[in-house]
Parts: sequence; C-alpha cells; structure tokens
Amino acid sequence: MGFRIPGIVRQGSFSASKATRKGVEVPKGYLAVYVGVNMRRFVIPISYLNQPSFQHLLCQAAEEFGYDHPTGGLTIPCNEDEFLNITSRLNELL
Repeated sequence: MGFRIPGIVRQGSFSASKATRKGVEVPKGYLAVYVGVNMRRFVIPISYLNQPSFQHLLCQAAEEFGYDHPTGGLTIPCNEDEFLNITSRLNELL
C-alpha cells in the first residue's frame, strides 16, 4: 500500500546508466534531487527553492558535499522519510 504526494515524483534508485539515457528527463519547472543512502531520485518543483525549510536542506548539502556534483544531480543529505515529510508540508503551502 502506498500513497502519492502531489507535486513530487519519486523515481527508482540512481545509476550511471540511467543518467545517460534520454528517457531520464526532468520536465520544465522541476529539479532532480537524490536523497538518502540509496540515492533515490525525486523530481521536485523549482518553487521549493524559495522555501526556508528547503533552503536549509540546500545549506546542509553545500556543507556536506560542496558544489561539485559529478552525477549532475543535487544530493540532499537526509533520509527519505524526512525529505518526504518536508516536501509534503511544502505541498500544503504551495
């Protein structure tokens, strides 16, 4: 049993082969991020970038990983449950 949070798309775990395929595209107005130990890929609206709670996650990412992301995606240093909790609250605001 699962549930879907509007405004966020969860995709399978990241792999280098997926990054090079044309099928892995991010729609205009969205951003791909990688979350958790399994590097689960989420596609989120760019409107999240203006929200203080998401900006806090971005600061954590900058402190932990710097600004060099060889995979091309942004890595968020928190577990998936915490990320889903934050994004579900953002969906209620937006």
